[in-house]
Parts: sequence; structure tokens; C-alpha cells
Amino acid sequence: MAELSGKKGDMITKFKSLLAIVVATTLAGCATDRTFGAAPGIEVTNLEQLPPPSGGVFYTIGPQEKLEIEVVGASDLSGTFLTDAAGRVSYPLVGELEFGGLSPSEASRMIEQGLRGKYLLNPQVRVIPEAFPPPSISVGGQVENPGAYPAIGNRTLLRVVNQAGGLAEYAKLDDLLILRVVDGQSYIGVYNIQAIQRGNYPDPQLYPNDIVMVGDSPARRRLDNLLQFVPLVSSSAIIIDRLGR
Repeated sequence: MAELSGKKGDMITKFKSLLAIVVATTLAGCATDRTFGAAPGIEVTNLEQLPPPSGGVFYTIGPQEKLEIEVVGASDLSGTFLTDAAGRVSYPLVGELEFGGLSPSEASRMIEQGLRGKYLLNPQVRVIPEAFPPPSISVGGQVENPGAYPAIGNRTLLRVVNQAGGLAEYAKLDDLLILRVVDGQSYIGVYNIQAIQRGNYPDPQLYPNDIVMVGDSPARRRLDNLLQFVPLVSSSAIIIDRLGR
């Protein structure tokens, strides 16, 4: 009986040693490269925070939008126009104009520049969208309820993540991105939401058209998948979790 008990103890010890090796190997293989992407046009700035949108421009023209264009004193150049799938408009005398991503006032100035001097001395143009969609913030990645949320009132990162149902099981706490376009320049802010939750850093302000992406933790996901197939020889298995989120 004692011999049987000793063999069982040896088997448990060997299993735990094997498990430790497997887990350690998994952790080593799941190490995350924290370097930033080196795609063309991507560079690290010396900014400490994302710049806010300038001039309060929150609405931009998109694809398949109906626009009422009015040129003062030139009814033949006024009318209703529909942007194509890329946000372009074919406008009389001027040709194809890229309206996608522009505000209505920027689109007006583009038409004025095309008409000025050649066809009209001092053109005055108004571009009026048929419908202004409500301003929103897009939240995706590892949150419980991804989607677009109203950008009304004082919106901050924590508030919007909470509105999206909070972080999902495999959210990576130090890999949260805020994407923002200011004056045609794209910016990406990288944040540690756990540090913000603890009050180590201020909760960043969000604005309409911002995109929030919560990263995924492949290491934690792989470890959970591994444990589904690990049989327990004893009543429990103790694992040191050095992954974090």
C-alpha cells in the first residue's frame, strides 16, 4: 500500500513537472512584440497626448451621400448631387471632386476654387448634406458590445468602454488604441487602460469620429486553450500566471 502511494506521488510530481515545462514553453512562445508598426507613413511623435480636433469639425462627407450644392447667382450650377462609393462627386465645369472625409465647408471651398476666375469672378458656394448623422464614437476589439456609440456630452475613454459593456475576457489592458484624424493627419494613441482605471494617468477625452480599439491577449487565450486539455491527476494544479492581460 505504501509502495502504491509512493508511486502515485511520483506520478503526480512528474506530471506537475511536465505541466510546468509545457506552461513555461507556452509563455515563452507567447511573448508579445511591443514595437510599433513600421508601415509607410507611421512614425512615433513626441506628443504626450492626442491633439483635439480643430475647429469643432465633427461631420465629414462619406460615400453614397446626397448633397445639395447651391452656387449663388448660378442656378445652372446648383442642384442635388450624390457621392459615389469613394466619396467623389462629378461636378459641372470642374470635373471629379474628392469630397470623402471633408466637411461641408471644405467641400464648398473646393468648388469655389474650381470655379473662381475661369467661370465666376467671386463664387459663393454652399454644400448642404441631406441628413446629418448623429456624431458617434466607434468601439471595437475586445469589448463586450462593439459598435458605434453617441458622442454626446463629456465622453472619455473609460466612459465609452463602460458604455460598450466593459472589457471582454481576453482584452489586453496595455494595448488600447485611439485613432483620430486632425486636419487630414492620422494619429494613433496607445494607452494602458488599467493604469487609467487606477488613476495613474488622466482619462483621455474622446471626440466624435474617434475610433477605439481594445487589443487581444493571444498569450492568455492560448493558455486557457491549453488548460482545457490538461487532465488533473490530483485534485488541483497550481500554475503561476505571469501573463497579465
